[in-house]
Amino acid sequence: MNNKTKKLTVLSLAVTVAMLLSYIEFLLPPIFSAVPGIKIGLANIITVFLLYRLSALEASLVSLVRVCLSSLLFGSLVTLTYSIFGAIFSMLVMVILKKLNLFSTVGVSISGAVFHNVGQIVAAIILLGTKELGYYMIVLTVTGVLAGIFVGIAGALMLKHIKRL
Repeated sequence: MNNKTKKLTVLSLAVTVAMLLSYIEFLLPPIFSAVPGIKIGLANIITVFLLYRLSALEASLVSLVRVCLSSLLFGSLVTLTYSIFGAIFSMLVMVILKKLNLFSTVGVSISGAVFHNVGQIVAAIILLGTKELGYYMIVLTVTGVLAGIFVGIAGALMLKHIKRL
């Protein structure tokens, strides 16, 4: 099997696993029903893994494909908008922090989770024209840190146990 075919196969499998994790999360009851929209972001385990094992471009492509497919299958055009904003903000921050090599996988993941929420709030402010939504970042920062810790640890464990792709 040539390298291009192997890479396409690996990336396709990564999208598939990320989609499965998105679907599992879609089926789970809300973590904290009093505050809507809070999720762990299980599919981001794959994003963090790819960012460290392959490249920023490949992690970003898999993330973008997964966000689009998940929104089409489990969401709406509005969720697609929020998810794309979140994914772009998250990937930009994670790529920069990984390149700076100042943080562990968990630190990069936490930053990605928090900035995913920042991106979604920016999208909501633009779509709804309500800047007061920014106050929601207080809650989303706390939950983003907790989700980022979980995702970062899971990603680090994958990196430790999956050496080759």
